[in-house]
Amino acid sequence: MSFFLALKNIYKNIKNSAIIALLIALICFIFFIGNIIIGKSNISLYKSFNKSLTGDVVIQKKSDITMNLFGANSPVISEFFEIPVLPYFEEIISLVNSKKNITGITTQVSGRAYLDIFNVREAALLCGIDAQTYFQMFPGIILEEGRLLQNGEYGAMITRERADRIKSQSGVNTIIGETLLFTSGGDYGFKIRAVPIIGIFRYENPGLFMNEIIILDPQTVRVLNSIQVASSSSIKLDEDSEYLLTSDIDDIFNMETSSTSIPSNQNTFSVEFLHAWLAEAKPQNNNDQDELTGGSWNFIIINLEKKADVNLFINSLNAELEPYNAIAVDWRSSAGTSTILLLLIQVLFNAGMFLVCIAGIITVINIILISVFRRTREIGTLRAIGASNLYIKSLIFYENLILSAIAGTTGIIAGVLFINWINSINYIIPNNLISSLLGGNTLNLVFIPNIAFLSFLLSIILGVIVSIYPIQVTLKIEPIEAVRQG
Repeated sequence: MSFFLALKNIYKNIKNSAIIALLIALICFIFFIGNIIIGKSNISLYKSFNKSLTGDVVIQKKSDITMNLFGANSPVISEFFEIPVLPYFEEIISLVNSKKNITGITTQVSGRAYLDIFNVREAALLCGIDAQTYFQMFPGIILEEGRLLQNGEYGAMITRERADRIKSQSGVNTIIGETLLFTSGGDYGFKIRAVPIIGIFRYENPGLFMNEIIILDPQTVRVLNSIQVASSSSIKLDEDSEYLLTSDIDDIFNMETSSTSIPSNQNTFSVEFLHAWLAEAKPQNNNDQDELTGGSWNFIIINLEKKADVNLFINSLNAELEPYNAIAVDWRSSAGTSTILLLLIQVLFNAGMFLVCIAGIITVINIILISVFRRTREIGTLRAIGASNLYIKSLIFYENLILSAIAGTTGIIAGVLFINWINSINYIIPNNLISSLLGGNTLNLVFIPNIAFLSFLLSIILGVIVSIYPIQVTLKIEPIEAVRQG
């Protein structure tokens, strides 16, 4: 009975009812579309990093600073942060191998350096890998030219974007087989390494910084990072060449003010000279297949079965990693600032929605109160003929609940129509950061059922909240009020 009377009252007060439904529908629509965009970004970032770089779980050395696969997650200190070597590697890898629900395990040593080729100089993120397991774990790495790096060889693979950039700046059409010169500096001095380009690849879903990654043999990265090198083979240098590795970088590049002189057989110092020198100094025979995969690592990367609970796995693993001064983190933490930025955007957006909801609740309550005061005669008459407090409560509650359900459904339908419209116009995203977050240059949104359910649930919750105070006011209306108003 109360339900049908509530429908009748909604129809009788159609103007106020329409305003209330419109406000709740608008809040529902904004919440739905905003979280659809954020949800699409989460899906895109997960595909980008999980299938190409981070896997499901990454084990790293425990640190006071949160870090990703290429440095600190804080941009302020990232440039000066050195990724620590993973301690107790053999014990940890044995522990991981004993775990269930694992579909793949690989290792990585990371670094940063400058590369030089054909007078093109760029910063690069270095990814030293165990080639035997790395490419099996990451199907998102697509080979375009050359071949994949193999275990036991010195070599580098660069992204298609970097290769095209080098070609456009240098005018050289073919770079497979050419030598990349890497330089790095740190507490242990100035390091130089020359490595041939053996392949060009692309990421199926490249993230914000992924096109800047160079995949290398791990020993090259270890040398540039000045950490443990496992192979017994080393580059043989003559006396003049050893000068370059023992001298301070300022002595090399500021020869006029330096007391150190360039070797007697060199009149000038240049990148070309380093290329020529390292061409003779690099390993002479890659067919020796020296074992280049042993030694120190920064990360152990793990893929889990789809049915596995990642958070449960991480919590269980961290309890066992405690004695080894190591910690397991999920893909979001190890992916870096782009995923953290998205998480921050999600928090800020929903915090803003909370404020919008408060403003909407206040507005809707005022409209309902006006409606209640206009119906004083009706409500007083109902109480005069014996209507209970529960009946009066249910009447107001049903009215607001029905309006909220209608508004939530309307907001979601409007959101779906908006998604279809956006997808139909093929809107080109002008910002590189936003396009990387959304997984492409064209804005393409997807319907996510969970967010639709949450949006509808939000509208119902708003309907319940806005009913509380008006119900209390309604219960204070006495039958005598109906008599006074005739």
